[in-house]
Amino acid sequence: MNRPLLWRFIVIAAVIAGSLYAALPLNKKIKLGLDLQGGMHLLYEVQTDKAVDMSFARTAEDFRTRLEALGLVPVSYSVDDQKRLGIEMGRAADLDKIRSEAKEFGELSETGKDATHIFYTITAERAQAIRQHAVDQALETLRNRIDQFGVAEPMLQKQGEKHILIQLPGVKDPERAKDLIKTTARLEFRMIDETSSLQEALKGNIPPTADLMYEYAKDPVTNKMEPRTPMLVEKRVMLGGESIANADVRIDQQFNEPYVSIEFDSEGARRFADLTEKFLKHRMAIILDGKVHSAPVIREKISGGKAQITGGFTAEQAHDLTIILRAGALPAPLALQEERSVGPSLGADSIHDGLAACIYGALAVVIFMLVYYRIGGIIANLALTLNVVILAGLMGYMEATLTLPGIAGIALTIGMAVDANVLIYERIREELFNGKTVRAAVEAGFSRALVTIVDSNVTTLIAAVVLFQFGTGPLKGFAVTLSIGLLASMFTAVFVSRWMFDLILSNRKVTGIKV
Repeated sequence: MNRPLLWRFIVIAAVIAGSLYAALPLNKKIKLGLDLQGGMHLLYEVQTDKAVDMSFARTAEDFRTRLEALGLVPVSYSVDDQKRLGIEMGRAADLDKIRSEAKEFGELSETGKDATHIFYTITAERAQAIRQHAVDQALETLRNRIDQFGVAEPMLQKQGEKHILIQLPGVKDPERAKDLIKTTARLEFRMIDETSSLQEALKGNIPPTADLMYEYAKDPVTNKMEPRTPMLVEKRVMLGGESIANADVRIDQQFNEPYVSIEFDSEGARRFADLTEKFLKHRMAIILDGKVHSAPVIREKISGGKAQITGGFTAEQAHDLTIILRAGALPAPLALQEERSVGPSLGADSIHDGLAACIYGALAVVIFMLVYYRIGGIIANLALTLNVVILAGLMGYMEATLTLPGIAGIALTIGMAVDANVLIYERIREELFNGKTVRAAVEAGFSRALVTIVDSNVTTLIAAVVLFQFGTGPLKGFAVTLSIGLLASMFTAVFVSRWMFDLILSNRKVTGIKV
C-alpha cells in the first residue's frame, strides 16, 4: 500500500474507532425521547395577571415600610378591589411628602387624591415587564425543580407569550410530577391578628388588615391534610421564601415524622432574628400557598437563621417540598392547558416498527446496489455501513435524544447515503462508454460528480438546519439525525469510496471494473 493510500486508511480507521467509542454502549450514550420510552407531555399557561397582583402587593408592602422608616405612619393603608393602594394620613400636608417618595420609588403611579387620601397603582410599564419576566422566571424555576426531581432528558421551552411546554420522558409517577410542577411554593411568615374578633370574622366581618385562614392538620381516617383551626392572619408579610438559602428533610424524634428544615440567607437570618425579637410571646403563622402549616408562639429570639415547617408530611412529600423550596417559588400560578401521556408499551412498539423500517429499507438498498452495480455496489454498501457507524458515533458524542421522527431521519439517511454513489457510478459508466481507461474513468467520475454531490447535500442540510432552529422537539429530532447523516454520507461517498476504488486500482493487473 503506497503512502497516500496508507494515510487515508489511517484516517478512516481513526474515524471508525472514534465513532465506536462515542456510540457504545448505545443504551447509555443515546437517550430515547418521549415518543419512544413513554412519559408526559404538558402545556401550562403562566397566569401573568396574578404575577402582577402579587408583585403589586409586595410593592405596596415595601412602600409602606419605606414610609414608616421616614416617620410617615398612615392612619390606614389598604389595597381595594381595583388594585389601588389607598393611603390615608392624619394631615393633608403629609400627602405631598408621600407623593415625593412615590416618585423616587418609581414603580407606583398616582391615580387620584382627596383631602387626606392618596391612591396609587402599579405603572403600566412595570406591569408589562412583570408579565414578561414571570414566564422566563417560571421556566427557570421549573427547570431547577425537574432537574432535582431526577427526570432524564426533560424538555422545557417557552411557547408564545405565556405558555410553557414540558416533556418528561420515562416519568413513573405522573401525578407526583404534576404536583411538583404546579405548586406555587409561596412561603410566608405572617403574624396572627390577636386584636380582632375571630368570631366576627367567621360571620363574614373580616377586618381589612387581615385574612381568615385555616391551620391544616392530618386527618387520622383519610390520612390527608385537612383544614382544622380557623385563625385571623395579618395581611402584612413579615418574611418570604425569597430569603431561603437551603432546605432539608429531617425526622422529628418525638413523633417519628419527617419535617422540612429551612435555612435563611444572611439577610433573611437577620430579618428573622429581628422579627422573633420584636414579637416575643406572639404567634407567628408559617404559610405555604395559602395554607397555615403551623402557628407557634415565639418564645425567644431565634438568631440561628433556621426554622422548620411541620404538617404531617410523608417522606416523599417532605422531599418534594425541599426540592420546591430550593428551586424557588413560581412567580405566578400555572394553569394546565394540555396533557398527553405516552405509555411505555406504545413507545416500545414505536421503536420496534421504526427499527424494522430502517432494517427493511437498508436491505432493499443493499440488494439493489449489489444487483445493479456489482463491485461498485459492494463498495457503496461498505460505505453505507460506515455511514451508520459514524451517525451513531456523532449522536452518542452529542448525547442526542432519539425520537420517532429521528428514526425517520435515519431511514431517509440510509436512502440518501448511496445517492452520491449512484451519481459517481453513472458518471464512471459514461466515461467508460466514451472509451476511457478504468483509472481515468474513476478519476473523472469522482471529480465531475463532486460539485453535484455537494450542491444536493448542502441544500438539504440548509433545510435541516432551518428545521432545527425553528422546529419543536420532534422536528428537531428529525433535523439532527438528517444533518448528521448527510455529513457522514458525504464523507463516506467521496472519501471512503474513493479510497476503496484506489485500493483496487493500485493493482496494475486490473483492466476492467463492473459498475
